[in-house]
Amino acid sequence: MNAPLGGIWLGLPLLLTWLSPEVSSSWWYMRATGDSSRVMCDNVPGLVSRQRQLCHRHPDVMRAIGLGVAEWTAECQYQFRQHRWNCNTLDRDHGLFGRVLLRSSRESAFVYAISSAGVVFAITRACSQGELKSCSCDPKKKGTAKDSKGTFDWGGCSDNIDYGIKFARAFVDAKERKGKDARALMNLHNNRAGRKAVKRFLKQECKCHGVSGSCTLRTCWLVMADFRKTGDYLWRKYNGAIQVVMNQDGTGFTVANKRFKKPTKNDLVYFENSPDYCIRDREAGSPGTAGRVCNLTSRGMDSCEVMCCGRGYDTSRVTRMTKCECKFHWCCAVRCQDCLEALDVHTCKAPKSADWTTPT
Repeated sequence: MNAPLGGIWLGLPLLLTWLSPEVSSSWWYMRATGDSSRVMCDNVPGLVSRQRQLCHRHPDVMRAIGLGVAEWTAECQYQFRQHRWNCNTLDRDHGLFGRVLLRSSRESAFVYAISSAGVVFAITRACSQGELKSCSCDPKKKGTAKDSKGTFDWGGCSDNIDYGIKFARAFVDAKERKGKDARALMNLHNNRAGRKAVKRFLKQECKCHGVSGSCTLRTCWLVMADFRKTGDYLWRKYNGAIQVVMNQDGTGFTVANKRFKKPTKNDLVYFENSPDYCIRDREAGSPGTAGRVCNLTSRGMDSCEVMCCGRGYDTSRVTRMTKCECKFHWCCAVRCQDCLEALDVHTCKAPKSADWTTPT
C-alpha cells in the first residue's frame, strides 16, 4: 500500500502542516489582503472541491484549525515520548510526520485519530471564545434540567462540541470519501474514533447560588476536558488497536486474527505491521533511535535494551543546577539553595552505518 507523498491517503496531517503558522507564515499576510481567503484556499495543496468550498466559506475556522496543530502534535509527541518512534518529523520529508503515514500501521491510525480529535477540540474552543462567525455557545443548553444532585438551570457558555464534530467530519472526511480503497476506509474509521474521543470527556461544571453558597439554585454548563484526557484515551486505544483486513465486498473490515474481537467505532484499526523503527529508514519514515536518551534502570519501552535495539549505549557525565536544602519559613515561603547535581546520561549508539537504509 504505497501512495505518492501528499496523495489522498495523507489527507489531514499534510493539510494541517500547510495551515500551521510555523510552516506557512504567508497565512497571516494573506488575511490582511482583500481576497485573502480565496488566495489562501486556492493555494492549499491537495484539497478536494468540498474542502475548498468550506475553506472559502469559513476562513476563520481554518485559522482556528491551524492554531490547534501545535497542540495535538505536542500531545502525540508526549504519548510516544518513551518509544522508538516518538512522533517527531523528518526534516527531509514534506509531510508533518514524514513517510510514516504512507504505511497503514498503528502509528498512522493514532496520528489520524489524534489529529481529527485536535480539529474538533480547536473548532469547539474557538466557538466558545467567540472567534467564529458560524457558531457560538451550544444553543441547545437552555432552560432547566436534572442530574443526580437535582434540578439546575443551563447557563454560562456550554461548549458547542456538536458543531465542532459536524464541521470536522465534513472537512476532514471529504478527502477520504473521494477514495474507494482500503486505506481511505481505515482513515475514515480512525478519524471518527478521534472525534468521538473528544466528546467522551465532555464534563458538566456548575456554580451554586444562594445564601452563603447554600446551592439552593445551580447554574451548569458543559465544557471539554483538558486535551490530555483525549490523548491518554487514544493512547490506550493505540495499544489495543486491532489489525483488520477488508471484507469480501470491500465495504468494511473484518479482524485479521479471528481470536480477536470485532473493532467498535471507538477502536483504532490498522492493516500493516509497524517497522521496528530501530534505524534510519527513508521508506519507513523512521528516524532511528541513535542518540536517543534511554533509561538504564527501566524495563519498559524506554529501557536502554529496548530503545537501543541491542546496539548498546554511550554514557556521559553531565551536571545541572537543581534546588536543594529547601526550608519552609513562616509565613509562607520556601527558600532553597542552588546546587550542582552530577548525573549519568545514557544515549543509544548508532548502527555501524548511520546512513539511510535503501531497499534492495
